[in-house]
Amino acid sequence: MRAVVYGRYGGPEVLSVRDVPAPTPASDEVLVRVVSSSLNDWDEKLMTGDPWVNRVGSWRVPQHPTLGSDVAGRVEVVGTDVTRWQPGDDVVGDLSSDGFGAFAEYAVGRESAWVARPAELTWVQSGALMQAGTLAAAALRSTRGVKPGSEVLVNGAGGGVGTFVVQMAAALGARVTGVDTAAKLDVVRSAGASTVVDYTAEDVAAHGARYDVIVDIACHRSVRDYRRMLAPGGSVAVTGGSLPHVFAAMVLGPTTSLVRRTRISVPLWQANRARDVEYLLGAVRAGVRPVIDQVVSLDDTAEAMRCFHQSRHRGKVAIRVDTDPDDPGGPGAAS
Repeated sequence: MRAVVYGRYGGPEVLSVRDVPAPTPASDEVLVRVVSSSLNDWDEKLMTGDPWVNRVGSWRVPQHPTLGSDVAGRVEVVGTDVTRWQPGDDVVGDLSSDGFGAFAEYAVGRESAWVARPAELTWVQSGALMQAGTLAAAALRSTRGVKPGSEVLVNGAGGGVGTFVVQMAAALGARVTGVDTAAKLDVVRSAGASTVVDYTAEDVAAHGARYDVIVDIACHRSVRDYRRMLAPGGSVAVTGGSLPHVFAAMVLGPTTSLVRRTRISVPLWQANRARDVEYLLGAVRAGVRPVIDQVVSLDDTAEAMRCFHQSRHRGKVAIRVDTDPDDPGGPGAAS
């Protein structure tokens, strides 16, 4: 099979498409023919050798020679102990807890790594769904709740996770303020934000507004900043950004929550966790969709990763690995 592989850490130049043996599923695993996938932060961090993502023992040589966690595809072979799936089933999953390997024509994952592909989505959208979507779900679930009329601030609103959070909050009736670079503000607005802020030109904290919910995907703020920006009883979910600031939120947030009527937390995330998947699929049924910036072929993955590496993407960068099994032309649409 063809797969995107790398044998050393570095930039997108370390990625290449090669012929490698297809994986063989173990007794509790499912082999899926990959139709589409997408880029995520973890793929970039694994590629560059980020020590916070790469495990001990793989700091010099990559542990996962093929990147990719998001998968949408069709079941080809099931292990002898698998009862939930059978060949021909259309599934989506996140393989970040199953060895990655989505940037390939075939991928394997445990039986529990898969859910049925939502009928509401195209193949391209399906391959851009799971990791960013469940991260967004986990963030919103960790807050005290978004209600009609809630004031919600999303920092890092123009990326894959951010565009999910904006849509989910807007679908619940919130007034959403989205913060990102000027180049991404149009997609943030189209995702449902009523107010957009270019953080390179102005500090949203200087607006003096108070928010019921803050989801920070690109954290560079102190716990003190969050306290000033929160309405009474408000809550913050920090899902990424500067490690010192994320660590401070993790350590100081619970203390702040004890002495004030606010909550600051760093929600723990787990791939394919049932309650996050359920929340995400409910949002999809309500009309939430992955925002697709571009669709590339497997051969163009390295160049797409270059765009991702430079943070030029708006929403998700999707990889079309195969055509729609039921339509040789494929839907191909990014809508």
